[in-house]
Parts: sequence; structure tokens; C-alpha cells
Amino acid sequence: MNRLFIYILTLGVFLTATSELVVSGILYVIASDLHISIALAGQLVTAYSLAFAALTPVIVFFTSRWDRKKVLLLSLALFTLGSAASVIPHFGIILASRAILGISSGVYLVTAFAAAAKISPPEKIGSAIGTIVLGFSSAMILGVPIGIAITKWLNWQSIFAILSVLSLLMALVIFRFLPRMSGDKPASFRQQFKLLGSAVIASLLLLSFFRESGNSVLLTYLTTFMNDMLHLNAGSISLLMLGLGLVGAVAARLGGSGVDRFGTKRILIATLTVHAAALLLLPLFTGMLAVEIVLIGLIMFSMFMGGPALQTHFIKQAPESSSLVLSLNTSMIHLGLAAGAGSGGMLIERTSTVLYNPWLAGIVVALGLGTAVFSFALGKRRSPQTA
Repeated sequence: MNRLFIYILTLGVFLTATSELVVSGILYVIASDLHISIALAGQLVTAYSLAFAALTPVIVFFTSRWDRKKVLLLSLALFTLGSAASVIPHFGIILASRAILGISSGVYLVTAFAAAAKISPPEKIGSAIGTIVLGFSSAMILGVPIGIAITKWLNWQSIFAILSVLSLLMALVIFRFLPRMSGDKPASFRQQFKLLGSAVIASLLLLSFFRESGNSVLLTYLTTFMNDMLHLNAGSISLLMLGLGLVGAVAARLGGSGVDRFGTKRILIATLTVHAAALLLLPLFTGMLAVEIVLIGLIMFSMFMGGPALQTHFIKQAPESSSLVLSLNTSMIHLGLAAGAGSGGMLIERTSTVLYNPWLAGIVVALGLGTAVFSFALGKRRSPQTA
């Protein structure tokens, strides 16, 4: 029965992740319909990310002791409201709705991770977290293409109308089937802030920042890299992106089960090493399409396989305050994504090519690898029994 609960939580992550990812794919349609520039429409993405990064930890902090089921339902109620408001064709309202969606999605994701850990036996936490991550990768594979197709068949507002209805149904399913789950153990503000000052937690947050920054340096401009460097047409790129999404889904599942079998540290070190190496090799083989596709596949595989390990490692470092540390981690992820996209864009402006983005990405991920080694050494000194 626990597996059914995990799948229910994962379906909710699929809906919330689709709301985040789909906008980038239909940005030009929204801009045209609202008679605004692409640059201004891009602020819809910024509003979502900033709200997610800045306010998720605050809300999670003040609701950390609440029943997890209650927080899930409240976050979905807010998500339903944000999705419904998104259908109103007014830029200011849509901008506000994106902030609402960012907050509600962030709270739902963090709570889903924490809830999955609570209803799973200790030896199966990695698999549970891997399944939750699968909801995000499934949004890339299915949610975004379906959203784009709906835009072509109907209009972009229909996407958010459908998400609003589905999220309401999701809330009803959670209300009916999920058990009550206790929140984090009571802890004073002083204890919580002491946790935030932990060198181990701080280094893990820095690891997340480097890892996601490196990912963003490449992935934000991956289709451009495929077009300019690999000389693929739009159809081939779409097919390859679908294949990469499937690779990510498989990797997330394997990453979760791998954590249960080998531990978080081994999986993180292995995936970060492969990740950095593949990025650094990518610009060296631009004339060899098959090798490039294999390297990009390795990048995607290692990225998604390492995700469950990092989330699980956070939970193991602070089981009594898992919601708080997971919310801080998701905030750091979004800050890293923004930093990577910005630095990648600056590099392209400087060099007039996307060729060198993988090298910058590889260096940043390698910094993450170094941070991981440092964090694990700190953790071993303080808590030798931690896996």
C-alpha cells in the first residue's frame, strides 16, 4: 500500500512540474497573445523561480510541524487557484499567478519528499525518493509535449484550466487515500537556525548550487548546441530530447534503488564524476555525432541518477528537520538554475558560440564533486554511522 501512496504523491509532482516547465515551450505564443515582447514574457519564468526559491523555505518552516497530508492539500488548493488565475489574459494577473504556482509547487514538492521518507521503511527511502523524482522527469517527457500540443489544438489557457481541474482531483485523491503523517519533531527557532549553521548542511547546499548551475549552463542552451554543433534539424532534436527524457526517467528509478543498495555517498561521487567528465569531453567530439549523443546521454543519466541520492542524503543528515533542509535545497536548486542560465548566456555573448558551454558546465560540476568530497569528510568526522 505504501507504494500506491508514493505513486499518488508522484502524480502530484508531475502536475506541478508540468506547470513549471511548459511555459518555456509556449513562451512565444503567450507573448504574441498578450502583445508583449519575448523578454517581458520571460519574466513569467523568473517570477515562478524567485517565488519558489524565496518563499518555499519560509512556508515550509512555519508548517513543518503540521500533518503532512494537511500541507499537501493546502499546497494543491493554492496550486488550483494559481492555475485557474493563469487563464485570465492579463499580464499582471498571470505574473502573480506564476508566483502563486511557484510557491505552491515548491511546498508540494518538499512535502512530497518528506512524506515519501516518512511512509517508507529506512532501507527503501532511496527508491521512494527516486519515484518522486520520476514525476519531474515524466513532466519533461510527457507534460511539456502534451502542453504544447494542447496549445496548438486549443489555446495556451486550456493547459492551465486542465491543470486546475486535475490538481483539484489530485487533492480529492490525497484526501481520500493518503494516511495522516506527522510533521517534523518540535524544534525551537534556535535549534532550527543551529541546523542552518551546520557545515555539513551548508556544504551540501553548495553542492546543489554547483550541480544545478552546471546543468543549467548546458541544458538551457542544449537545443542550440544540438542545432549549431551537431547540425540536427528540429525534428531530430525533438526525437533526441524525447529519448533523453526517457533516459532521465530510467536513471531516476535506478538512482533510487542504487541508493538503497550502495548508499548515497557512492552514488553521488560516481554520478558527479561521470557527469563532469562527460561535460568536459563534449566539445572535443563535435565532429562525431554518435559519440556526442552518447556523451549527452551520459550527462542526462548521471544528472537524474544523482538526484534521488542528494535528496536522500539531506534527509539522512537532518531527519528531524527534513522538510526545512529539503526546502532550502530546492531553493538552492532554483538559484543554481538561474545562475547557470545567466553565466551560460554571458559566455555565448563573449565567444559567439555555444561550443564552450560544456567546458564551463563541467568545471562547475567538478566544483560540486569537490564540495561533495569535503562534505562527506565533514560528515564522517561528526557522524561516522551516516551512510
